[in-house]
Amino acid sequence: MDTPILSQGAAGAADADLIKNTSTKDFMRDVIDASREVPVLVDFWAPWCGPCRQLTPIMEKAVRAAKGAVKLVKLNIDEHPQIPGQMGVQSIPAVFAFQDGRPVDGFMGALPEARIKAFIARLIGDETADTAATMETAETAFDAGDVNTAAQDFAEALQKDAENARAAAGLAKCYIKIGDLARAEQTLALVPPAKADSAPVVSARASLELARKAANAGDVETLRAKLTATPTDLQSRFDLALALNARGDRQGTLDELLTIIRKDRAFNDDAARKQLLQLFDAWGVNDPTTISGRQKLSSLLFA
Repeated sequence: MDTPILSQGAAGAADADLIKNTSTKDFMRDVIDASREVPVLVDFWAPWCGPCRQLTPIMEKAVRAAKGAVKLVKLNIDEHPQIPGQMGVQSIPAVFAFQDGRPVDGFMGALPEARIKAFIARLIGDETADTAATMETAETAFDAGDVNTAAQDFAEALQKDAENARAAAGLAKCYIKIGDLARAEQTLALVPPAKADSAPVVSARASLELARKAANAGDVETLRAKLTATPTDLQSRFDLALALNARGDRQGTLDELLTIIRKDRAFNDDAARKQLLQLFDAWGVNDPTTISGRQKLSSLLFA
């Protein structure tokens, strides 16, 4: 027997129960009373508000993903100014969470999806989802170069789960980014032995070792000048690769080390190949430079 398909009307009714517009007259029923059953998010918005238009679809998506654990009620402050005025709403978008008939939490501004998911997870007491959302926010911030936010979120994840090796590795990489190698090492020392060989920890340790090497590598411009004068100086080329990696120039790093292998694979006991393998660990298996680098290295070694 075929599985019945939810009709469009039934799906729309289910969605309307999770997400709805309200008014001053219906606020008591839609928010206060409803929040005695499940938490209710109130989105104060207005048609002219650009950030509101960014936030509302994200909120709706996150509420649907929670599958009934939370509801969303939207209030147009232009049409219904009384309640936002009573609650002291001075700028929008503003979101208040109601539970058991009273406001318990909230935020202002158009937050990214991961932070919305974390907010909802905390509200409904889903610790696993809360930690996952916090980690997503931390990693997104780190990739965007916002090390301060990333460090705060990684630390928050560690507070919730002291054995979270991924969070410890992320926090260590934040310390590496700001040059605090001692605290990076202290953070990695907190990783339980059973998780010491996990991919995030291996990547962080490789990054830490690379940072230490880069401190002794020298200045990029000085090393380039040396190579211009003496192109056969493989040690200066090796040092240049490390200095470029410290700058974040992964492609430049890769090119210099592959050049060494082409010129003299045996240089310094196969140092360039070994260094590339450590770099691949630090960059991660899914990094585009790691993927192309492994392909180019294999082509060189097995040509």
